Amino acid sequence: MVSADRNLAIAAANSASPKALDDTILTDLLWLPEIRDWRQRLRSLPNHADGAWAEAVALANARVNFVLTNALDEAVRRVLPQAPGNLPTKPVRLALLGSATLAHLMPAIRVAGLRRGIWVDTHLGEFGQYQQDLSEPDSGLAAFQPTAILLSLDAHHLTAGVTAGMSARDADAALDDATARVRDAWRLAKERFHCPILQQTVLPVHHPLLGSNEHRLPGSRAHFASRLNAVLREAAEEDGVDLLDVDERAARDGLAKWHDAGLWHRSKQEILPNAAPMYGDLVGRWLAARQGRSFKCLVLDLDNTLWGGVIGDDGLEGIVLGQGSPMGEAFVAFQDHARELSRRGVILAVCSKNDEANALEPFDRHPDMVLRRHDIASFVANWTDKAANIRTIAAELNIGLDSLVFVDDNPMERDLVRQELPMVAVPEVGDDPTHYARIVADAGYFEGLSVTEEDRERTSQYQGNKAREAQKASATDLPSYLRGLEMQLVWKRFDRIGLQRIVQLINKSNQFNLTTRRYTEESVLAVMNDPEALGLQLRLLDRFGDNGVIAIVIGRLQPDCDLLIDTWLMSCRVLGRQVEPTTLNLIAQEARKLRARRLVGEYIPTKKNGMVKDHYAKLGFTVMQVDENGGNRSILDLASFTSADTFIHVTEG
Repeated sequence: MVSADRNLAIAAANSASPKALDDTILTDLLWLPEIRDWRQRLRSLPNHADGAWAEAVALANARVNFVLTNALDEAVRRVLPQAPGNLPTKPVRLALLGSATLAHLMPAIRVAGLRRGIWVDTHLGEFGQYQQDLSEPDSGLAAFQPTAILLSLDAHHLTAGVTAGMSARDADAALDDATARVRDAWRLAKERFHCPILQQTVLPVHHPLLGSNEHRLPGSRAHFASRLNAVLREAAEEDGVDLLDVDERAARDGLAKWHDAGLWHRSKQEILPNAAPMYGDLVGRWLAARQGRSFKCLVLDLDNTLWGGVIGDDGLEGIVLGQGSPMGEAFVAFQDHARELSRRGVILAVCSKNDEANALEPFDRHPDMVLRRHDIASFVANWTDKAANIRTIAAELNIGLDSLVFVDDNPMERDLVRQELPMVAVPEVGDDPTHYARIVADAGYFEGLSVTEEDRERTSQYQGNKAREAQKASATDLPSYLRGLEMQLVWKRFDRIGLQRIVQLINKSNQFNLTTRRYTEESVLAVMNDPEALGLQLRLLDRFGDNGVIAIVIGRLQPDCDLLIDTWLMSCRVLGRQVEPTTLNLIAQEARKLRARRLVGEYIPTKKNGMVKDHYAKLGFTVMQVDENGGNRSILDLASFTSADTFIHVTEG
């Protein structure tokens, strides 16, 4: 089917399949709020870039269905035919390649990008021509030069040739062949475009032939698809490919919300138009995670959010929590979900209108309380408005407001925070605690690509920061404070053990990041294999604990023997502890081993990294060039450089 025929088929399907589209006023993005004047605001979309972008992001963060999603995308593309300048993150060029009709998914992907503050340019491959697109040097894909590729292969394509009459041996051979074809596409994509790849899992559209024991029929297409998904998950782990698990999502939502046989036969649409907003959001979450824009902190209200009732009025014995009450068990389940998020690296905070002593009592004394005080990195309970307290929490944790998710049962408090702090995510949780965990999970705020040991230790790291600040407040002078920390900087070259954490830090650090260049696993491995490149990972320990890997440095030796510092990023948690000059000492030491004569430092400005504008000048570099955007380029002569004395003991790990 050629492109023109495909577009006609889409239009016909959208008008001729009432069963599939009769509920277009509905949506599965239930965590997003409804905006009553949404259509009016869309019609009034500003004509200037900055205003249009901000309003488009706000409209994308409303509960929109397939029709409204397309309307928003059309309006944005009309007002903003290309990415506006000075965005908070780099635009993405996403190519969608596959074997089914996919055009109806493109607007939802672009709008999902808006929802996360990401401008997404898209390229749609020719119907069923993904192998040719990846192979041919003069293809439209090659001209597009994607920075991310989504491979969407339909279940019929991947199970072609599988029949119920197959022996187990033949079914195994077919599985190996299907897996090899997919992995070959991954290989081509990586070799040609060196960008992240997202592989859609197989949607379970085939009907069972045997029933509950379908696994006993080797040639069952339903069972084959299930086996293929399992194998693809293992292969993706080996090949560094990420997955879009539509099979798991369809299992949760019900297959009928994702697939309709009528649309498949009419126009080869495997994914229903009504599922497009959710499909797009899944892709948008992945793009955000790839750019380090997933949320970091879950901020929790207390009364009627973590327990039923009002602790100040009902007392410890009167709140609803724990066994013996359906609602009490629901609150326990939500607390358990929050604690599990904490265990995988999400920071927990409390923001409550309460007297602090009353608010703390359940954490210390209630036997059914799952969350305890040590689980909470920032605890703010007072009678100040919650928007102000959320600002306090962000400042205390030293993270951006756009890293916070705020959960509160009170709709007035939710609306206040949305109005005052539009960058904070506020899920529409309602007042039924049985749904709180599902809504937070469905929203995908904390989408991740991997989990490191630093993630698991994050809460204890923030607790350690509190202890450090307490010591700083009690110290009579700064040198005494720094000496008392007993700091140790442990460094080593990039290695495969730390690979995930290195990539994670590079792609999520925005404030103390001199260039904000992003790296994939492949590009980090290239640094490791380059004898004229320098890749350093730095871990900071002190008497209060392990801060984890807190800095990444990448340098490249130039033909003139200058070492260009391509990347220098640090965790803001360790600022003011002499880590910066100590890191420079280390860079100079290792640069000399590469026979470098000078260090060259670049500062490329973004909306978030203004704090490091004068970083190199403060360290003794000579600023040689300042560009019209505020960026600069600085030089340090290694022949005359003398290492700074600090209170940090440096060791190689």
